[in-house]
Amino acid sequence: MNTDTNLHGSMGAAYRALTALVLGLAMLLSTAMTAAAQGRPDSFADLVDQVSGAVVNITTNTSVATGARGPNSGNPLEDFFEEFRRRGAPEGAPPQPPVRRGSALGSGFVISEDGYIVTNNHVIENADEILIEFFSGDELPAELVGTDPNTDIALLKVESEEPLPFVPFGDSTAMRTGDWVMAMGNPLGQGFSVSAGIVSSVGRELSGAYDDYIQTDAAINRGNSGGPLFNLEGQVIGVNTAILSPTGGSIGIGFAMSSNVVTRVVDQLQEFGETRRGWLGVRIQDVDAELADALGLERARGALVTDVPDGPAKAAGIEPRDVILTFDGTEVEDTRELVRTVGNAPVDKAVRVVVFRDGETQTMLVTLGRREDAESGTPASAPEETSEGDVMGLTVSSLTEELRAQLGLGENARGLAVTDVDPNSDAYEKGLRAGDVIEEAGQVAVSSVADFEERIEAARDAGQKSFLLLVRRGEDARFVALPLAEG
Repeated sequence: MNTDTNLHGSMGAAYRALTALVLGLAMLLSTAMTAAAQGRPDSFADLVDQVSGAVVNITTNTSVATGARGPNSGNPLEDFFEEFRRRGAPEGAPPQPPVRRGSALGSGFVISEDGYIVTNNHVIENADEILIEFFSGDELPAELVGTDPNTDIALLKVESEEPLPFVPFGDSTAMRTGDWVMAMGNPLGQGFSVSAGIVSSVGRELSGAYDDYIQTDAAINRGNSGGPLFNLEGQVIGVNTAILSPTGGSIGIGFAMSSNVVTRVVDQLQEFGETRRGWLGVRIQDVDAELADALGLERARGALVTDVPDGPAKAAGIEPRDVILTFDGTEVEDTRELVRTVGNAPVDKAVRVVVFRDGETQTMLVTLGRREDAESGTPASAPEETSEGDVMGLTVSSLTEELRAQLGLGENARGLAVTDVDPNSDAYEKGLRAGDVIEEAGQVAVSSVADFEERIEAARDAGQKSFLLLVRRGEDARFVALPLAEG
C-alpha cells in the first residue's frame, strides 16, 4: 500500500514538473515570437557600436563683415573704438569694418573609406571653414564638393592617411510606418548622441518639388541636421533635416530626407560637383474631377499642361491642354509625381511621353534638357479687338495697350483681361480675380467678349457640364473649370 502511494505521488510530481516546463517553454516561445514579429531589439547598443565610427560632428566658421558704425552712433565708447580702429589702419587707407566669426554646429556621416561625407546644405551654407570631428576625437578639415539646395543635401570631402569607417545607404522605399529607426548626431552641440523611435509616416512633402521625407518620432533637435537615420541593419535610410515644433525643440515630429533621393543627388555631386536634373519644359497643374469632365477624361489623373515655353516639350509637339498620362513608361497620377520622375531622369535622354488630347492618346518622343539651365519663352501673339462685357460673373475686356501697361504685360500678351469678379460667382469661388488674363475659353484662344460668349454657347449645345478656362496670373498659368448653368 505504501509502495503504491509513493509511486502515485512520484508520478504526480513528475507530471506537474513536466507541465510546468512545457508551459514555461511555451511562454518563452510566445515572447520570442512576439518580439521577432515586432522587430523590437533588446538594446540598440550593438547597432551604435556598429555605426558610430562613421558619424561625425561638423563645425563651420563664417566671416561676417559688420557695418563700420553701429546702431548707437554718437556713443562716446563707440567713438573711442572707431578712433582706435582708424589708428591701426595703414596711412591713407579707408577704415575697415570689423569682422566677426560666426560658428554653426551640425552632423554628418561618412559614406566611403576615402572620405566623402554627407550632411545638410544649411549646415555648411556660406561657410569659410568646415571642420569634421570624428567619434574617436580626431579632427580633419573638409572641402565642399557640391550642394543641392532643392533637397538640402551637401557633399564634403576630407583627406585621411588611413581608410575611414563608413556606413552604407539602405532602401528607403522598404521602410514601413511603424518600423524601428535610430537617429545619431550632435544635438544642441552636446556631442555624439543617439535617439530611437519608429517611422511615423513616409512620403511626406514639406516645401520642395523633390521632397520625399520620412517622418519619425526619434528625437531630433538642432544640431542633428545632416545626421543619419538608420534602420536596424545599420543602413542609412534618411538624412535628418527638419523638425516641426512650436518651441524649437523636439516634440516627436522630425523629418529625414529619404535615402533614395539622397543617393541620386550624392552620385551627381560626386561626378559633376552639381546636380543635373532632367527638364521637360512644361508648366502643369493637377487634374480635379471638374477638369477631367471638361477635358473628357474618364477620371482625374495625370498632369495638365498649362503652358509650353521654348524647350524640349515644345520641340516635341506637346501643347497646352494636353494631359500627360505616362512619362518614360511611368504612370503619372499628379504633378508632384511627374516633377520628381522628370527630375530623376538623365539629361539628354530621349523618353516617350503619352498625352491625352482631344479625346485620344498620343505618344511624343522628347529629348530632355537640363532643368538647371532652363529658360522660359514668350507666348505667341494674337490679334487685338477692343471689347468689354460681363460673362459668368466676370467683367472682361480685350487687351489694350493701356491694360497691358497696367497689368505689366508684354506687347505679345493675348486674351481677355479680368477687370472685376462678382464675389458671389463660381468664378470667384474658383479663385479668379481682377488682373487675371483669360487666354483660352473652351480650349480655344479668345481675344474678344464675342469669342468668349460663342465658346460658352458651343459648350452648352454640346451638353457639357463644365467650361474650361486657361487663366494666367503673372508668370503662372492654370486651367479653371467653371460649372455651366442653363442658358
